[in-house]
Amino acid sequence: MHKRTKIKIAIFVLLVGMACMFTAVVTDHWAVLSPRVEKLNETCEAAHFGLWRLCKKHIYISSENYVEGHGCGPISLPGDENCTYFRHFTPGQDAEIFEYKTQKEYNISAAAISIFSLAFIILGSLCLMGSCTGKGKGRDYLLKPAGMFFAFAGLCSFISLEVMRQSVKRMIDSKDTIWIEHYYSWSFACACTGFVLLFLTGIALLILSMPQMPRNPWETCMDAEPEQAE
Repeated sequence: MHKRTKIKIAIFVLLVGMACMFTAVVTDHWAVLSPRVEKLNETCEAAHFGLWRLCKKHIYISSENYVEGHGCGPISLPGDENCTYFRHFTPGQDAEIFEYKTQKEYNISAAAISIFSLAFIILGSLCLMGSCTGKGKGRDYLLKPAGMFFAFAGLCSFISLEVMRQSVKRMIDSKDTIWIEHYYSWSFACACTGFVLLFLTGIALLILSMPQMPRNPWETCMDAEPEQAE
């Protein structure tokens, strides 16, 4: 396969990874939390949240949709929903939003790291644009920083995922928690997909931008003829 074809495939995969990461950052279905159902034929309050918002949903639990041993939900059932933005950088009511025991520092860290991931994505995209519009050696040269930026974006995505996972774990393990069930939802899956695609494709792009390997054992990389991505 021609080198330029490999680069085009890598760019397509990167676009999918970027779309997944942007979707994860702006949506609020990273985790879903469910409390215990005390009584049937009454409403209970489940919650789902992302990096920026917490949404509480009042769900009516009847004998038809109640499963013994399970919490309030599923979250897909109809009900009134109220969403509140986290006040990341101002003191005040963050702990109350998370039932008084939220690990605010974790959530701030996950949101901040995701911003770094988006910044690396933007820098990598600028390098890719320069590579596509450039000519000769300049085109290949810009692929190196592009690959590095996308790999760094993938690493930041992974760190953000782990911080969020630890935040949920600490809430569930707290003695004062009201949540008996939790699971990671589709926004979390988008972030996982974004991490894998951005990191692996960034490394692949970096490898593609490297000098051509020598064809003969007695050659060095400096002696080998450069392979241009036409």
